[in-house]
Amino acid sequence: MSQPPKIFDRALLRRRLHRAAADWQAHNFLRREMVDRLADRLLDIDRTFGTAVELDARDDLLANHPAVQRRVQQLQLLAPVARFGTAVQGGPQLPLTGSMNAPLMAVADSELLPLAAASQDAILAASGLHVLNDLPGSLVQIRRSLRPDGLFLGAMLGGESLIELRQAMMNAELEIEGGVSPRVAPSVEIRDLGGLLQRAGFALPVVDTDRLTVTYNDVFALFADLRGMAETNVLVARRRTFSRRQTFARMADLYQERFAAADGRLSVTFELLFMTAWAPGDGQQKPLQPGSGQTPLGAVLT
Repeated sequence: MSQPPKIFDRALLRRRLHRAAADWQAHNFLRREMVDRLADRLLDIDRTFGTAVELDARDDLLANHPAVQRRVQQLQLLAPVARFGTAVQGGPQLPLTGSMNAPLMAVADSELLPLAAASQDAILAASGLHVLNDLPGSLVQIRRSLRPDGLFLGAMLGGESLIELRQAMMNAELEIEGGVSPRVAPSVEIRDLGGLLQRAGFALPVVDTDRLTVTYNDVFALFADLRGMAETNVLVARRRTFSRRQTFARMADLYQERFAAADGRLSVTFELLFMTAWAPGDGQQKPLQPGSGQTPLGAVLT
């Protein structure tokens, strides 16, 4: 079988996550939002899960969320870099308070899960799915790691995220440099996620979306947050030389002209996609077979 293309530089991502850990609490607003909204969806499921794992854990926000504490008896963490879970000599350590007895299970790349088959009642992911080189393959690994009727609940950034910045930067590069460098990662559309979950062997997939809009005084404050949460460009095909200062100045002007609110603050969009799916198991609801309906559609619509 052919290997999936290497779209994202995972080694660079890990270096940037390691750097971001030093001041993570000052920039993790997006992580907080995704954790809260993921936990709300977990709370809607009237069921308790014995053992669960959080993929790409970057703090203990999910582990200590009241919804998770109500629904999960034992949550363990897979962290992308050691600095998020264990002390690094000469550097700070992010707090993992352990209020759920949730120690760091391992430092592991989510592209190659160190989980035994059928070992988990639930797998949660509130970060990192949007920068996987092989999302379909990762979904297959997640499904295989779940026990029958186990839950996968995931959140990821969608293709409309940072659309204002992308438009302003693209137009500035075209105007100043005569071309556009690779900055926009390929993204999965919401209409495709359900199909990917089914292809991975999940049952009862549900995909929904939220939109988060935040505002900034200027575009460079946005850059500081993106750097602080390790959400800058990690494309393998990214530009390896610095952009011109004139290009960034023009980008800032275009952003202000096109996306500033009445008070002068800049709008920034994040699209959040949420997936709820189950490993196949006995007793689950099954879709009706095509043609098995007893009532003609015309009778319902008249």
